[in-house]
Amino acid sequence: MSETLRSEILIMTWTIDGITYPGNIKEKEAAKQQYEKAVSRGQTAGLVKASGRKTEKFTVSVNIAAGSKVTFELTYEELLKRHFGKYEMFIKVKPKQLVKDFEIEVNIFEPQGISELEAEGTFITNDLQNVIKKSFSHKKGHISFKPTLDQQRTCENCSQSLLDGDFIVKYDVKRTTPDNLQIVNGYFVHFFAPTNLPKLPKNVIFIIDISGSMSGREIEQTREALLKILDDIKEDDHFNFILFGSDVHIWKETLIKATPENLDEARKFVRSIDTEGMTNLYGGIMKGIDMLNAAHEGNLVPKRSASIIIMLTDGQPNVGISNTQDIQTHVKKAIEGKYTLYNLGFGYGVDYNFLEKMALENKGLARRIYPDSDSALQLQGFYDEVSNPMLLDVELNYPENEIEDVTKNSFKHFYDGSEIVVAGRFRDINQNSLTVDVKGEGANDVLSFTTQQDKEQTAEVFQEQEYIFGDFIERLWAYLTIEQLLEKRIAATGEEKENFTAKALDLSLKYKFVTPLTSMVVTKPEGNENQAAIADKPTEAQARGAPIVAQASPAHYVHASSPTWYTSVDGDPHFIISVPQKEDAICFNINENPGAVLSLINDPVTGITVNGELIGDKKVDNDAKIQNTYFGKLGIANKHLDIKVTVTPEKITIQNETGKTTFTWLDSVTLKQEGLTLIINKKKSLVLSMGSGASFVIVLHQVWKKHPLHKDFLGLYTLESHKLSAQTQGLLGQFFHPIDFTILEIHSGSDPKKPDATMIFKNKELIVTRGWQKDYRRDPEHGIDIPCWFVHNNGAGLIDGVHTDYIVSSLF
Repeated sequence: MSETLRSEILIMTWTIDGITYPGNIKEKEAAKQQYEKAVSRGQTAGLVKASGRKTEKFTVSVNIAAGSKVTFELTYEELLKRHFGKYEMFIKVKPKQLVKDFEIEVNIFEPQGISELEAEGTFITNDLQNVIKKSFSHKKGHISFKPTLDQQRTCENCSQSLLDGDFIVKYDVKRTTPDNLQIVNGYFVHFFAPTNLPKLPKNVIFIIDISGSMSGREIEQTREALLKILDDIKEDDHFNFILFGSDVHIWKETLIKATPENLDEARKFVRSIDTEGMTNLYGGIMKGIDMLNAAHEGNLVPKRSASIIIMLTDGQPNVGISNTQDIQTHVKKAIEGKYTLYNLGFGYGVDYNFLEKMALENKGLARRIYPDSDSALQLQGFYDEVSNPMLLDVELNYPENEIEDVTKNSFKHFYDGSEIVVAGRFRDINQNSLTVDVKGEGANDVLSFTTQQDKEQTAEVFQEQEYIFGDFIERLWAYLTIEQLLEKRIAATGEEKENFTAKALDLSLKYKFVTPLTSMVVTKPEGNENQAAIADKPTEAQARGAPIVAQASPAHYVHASSPTWYTSVDGDPHFIISVPQKEDAICFNINENPGAVLSLINDPVTGITVNGELIGDKKVDNDAKIQNTYFGKLGIANKHLDIKVTVTPEKITIQNETGKTTFTWLDSVTLKQEGLTLIINKKKSLVLSMGSGASFVIVLHQVWKKHPLHKDFLGLYTLESHKLSAQTQGLLGQFFHPIDFTILEIHSGSDPKKPDATMIFKNKELIVTRGWQKDYRRDPEHGIDIPCWFVHNNGAGLIDGVHTDYIVSSLF
């Protein structure tokens, strides 16, 4: 069973054979221990995990023991966010089968009255459009979607369902005043969303990463997005572009006005943007701040205008100042709270924690741009959210002698179509009324007004919907407080960070919130057969690779660190094939004799080849059926550029038309030649890029020199493998383009901790085992466990042909 939702407040119950068991929110580690205790007894297990592009999405997967009748009920509350003038609610629809009684029913109650109501679905066809029924009148709205079995079919006699995507409800409320204040049981919530204000001019600096890793689809989509953004820039706005690779390049010496002539010139510039060099992030962002300072000091931009920095990067700083803590310190000192910084991280190679922390310290936010066909739309969509500032320096002031524990109540910008939400609690729970002063700077003058509300007015408005009473507003206050404590925690250190964490954890447990600090677990009480589920909520930085776990009896789940999705070979030798669309991986081993050279990657289009030579242990283990082997030498070549790089645990050799260059692992090197970029991280790893193709990380594994058995060896990890062609072959290369598989019939295997299953791959049935392989890219000494489905017998049935087809005569 699977269901996806957007939520922070979660209530989960299981009714098993007629008895209902509620979910419990616990500190993450305590919940995990309870869960593992249940599943270690060989019982059913399930997992609720963050999924998709937004960390507030949870996917609930539950496996039920044979013979049990289970009703799974999940209830959640969600604070709807207002975007582009409408509240949005997403309902994930993915039944994966035809459903006899399928129905979505949405009832809306808004005390201010509903002004508009829409419903749409990403899967809705012209025929299904008429199945959506919607109506609204004054305070109430209703939407129904109830397709018949035949309407759900992909074709007349098909058994597959059309229902696969998002069902989206959008609406807004009638606004006779710029705000709405509600008071219930000693708590208040204040919604602020003024309309019909003149737009503020804005000053935007786009700081774009043009390092080599942005080449190909990334820079093409960036150009596409910038061209669309230029179409939306208003003539009163000022803007400029700053590009950073190894060096920093500017389009104009200062910000310029968005006249038609300047916009035409900007379009020509954007079309010419191309990639080069490394990543001088510090130089780029500091140049942008200096340019904004000069524009304001020289009165080149309107005094009442919103100044915004939007930075896009796909990597990590490695030129100029590259220490992220130092960059944060310099940027915060330079901005001094005057401008808003938005950081967009393209793909998974970025240090998202760094980008998020730096943005939050400068009154902005970070957003991950997912490498997909719609990346340009993601970039443009973010810009649309911040493209229409209406107010500057908004403050909502509440009487300090009456109110305490107020959530964030000052905001650098208010954007058209959005909404500010503030909550707090009364010092005296019996207080009946509240007066609020609101201030902000508009395009022409200062916005200033006072609003007042008493709890009797709120009660009168809500009398039609009594469920609003009780603890709803209190829980909303707790939700906002936790959300903001977790944000503050990102930028904090030491004792301050510990205090934010402790407060957020206490509130999460008290109000039963699933957050990055807590999990929800459902188990039968002691003495019964334990069936368990766990709900977990990683942060955005963690969510890039949250592992899928959907295990059946008997099973064991180890909470693994989140992997980054790439394809690799390491260890003796362990191949890990990432399948990002499933947030999972397939792995296999190749068992061959020392001295064998294996073809790992061979792309005839880009000319890139990677081969690896196996080495064995210092002496044969006579008790082992299979001898350990590792990669002791890697050969990476680009035939078109006539470049060969040989890597061993002792040295790195580069050979091209100019001769041969050799480095050792004791060197710290950044080398840039035509068609080649090489970075050696002393005694740890190296990063290698050739032309516009993929990049590779090679990890050095060093063992004790006097170890009686093991030798030093190498691991290979591919980055940006999508830049290689569809004709790529090799033990790794054949998996560089999307693959798919289905897991069926999970059952106990020879190891009680590792269940077996049937994998359907290319219409073949393979017996696979759930296990773990080591990812050594970030921790060369200990590695990180990556959950994967293990294919036996040298990858038989998974790889094209048999493994001996990939043995070649030499490294080059």
